Amino acid sequence: MNFLSEALQWLFSPDRLEGSNPIPVRLEEHLFYTFISVVIAAIIAIPLGFFIGHTGKGRDFAVGLSGAARALPSFGLILFLVLLIGVAQVQLQLAAITAFVLLAIPSILAGAYAGIEAVDRRVIDAARAVGMTEWQILWKVEVPIGLPLLIGGLRAATLQVVATATLAAYVGLGGLGIYIFRGLPLQRYDEMLGSALLIAALALALDGIFALIQQFAIPRGVSAGRAKDIRTSSPRRRVVAAKTAQERRG
Repeated sequence: MNFLSEALQWLFSPDRLEGSNPIPVRLEEHLFYTFISVVIAAIIAIPLGFFIGHTGKGRDFAVGLSGAARALPSFGLILFLVLLIGVAQVQLQLAAITAFVLLAIPSILAGAYAGIEAVDRRVIDAARAVGMTEWQILWKVEVPIGLPLLIGGLRAATLQVVATATLAAYVGLGGLGIYIFRGLPLQRYDEMLGSALLIAALALALDGIFALIQQFAIPRGVSAGRAKDIRTSSPRRRVVAAKTAQERRG
């Protein structure tokens, strides 16, 4: 309990807003690494995920690659890339951001292709029946319906990068992790715990924002259909309907 009260005192001290390591500056660095890494990962993973989800090609490769990438040790990957690319300031930033991008891609890729794959095949068949092209089906049917799962992938990737960006301080790039690595050799537990609380609060805030976006991203017709189904169907009727649909598909 003493550690927690000391950490809160450290966190809310006016000294945290000035000096060589003010919290606003370190928070800005942390958000910069998170934002730029997730954006680059999204530019790479979303088109690839849409292609895999729409065509079904390369799905096994993507699943295997995502699983392997999730197993990468964050700290080891950053150190490996730093030693590989170089130790100048720009090279350090490039190495760290590359590591964060590699860690963010699996979640976004999985969200993108899972969202497209989750679209009911009967809806796609109906779109083809009215004369839509494959491009129109992708952008007017599959992407809007699969958008909540894609945002879920972005949400998971953002939280992954927020947590991992703490390690940027180990290679001298700042961020909120600098208080942890500075306090560790000096046994300044109030500073380390205060920094950890700050990172956790940042992760929770971003998670809440993405949760709201994910909720609003559900297409109106889909959410209305879900609400109607919940209100009007008993659990037994829903089970029977699911079995009937499965028999029709299979």
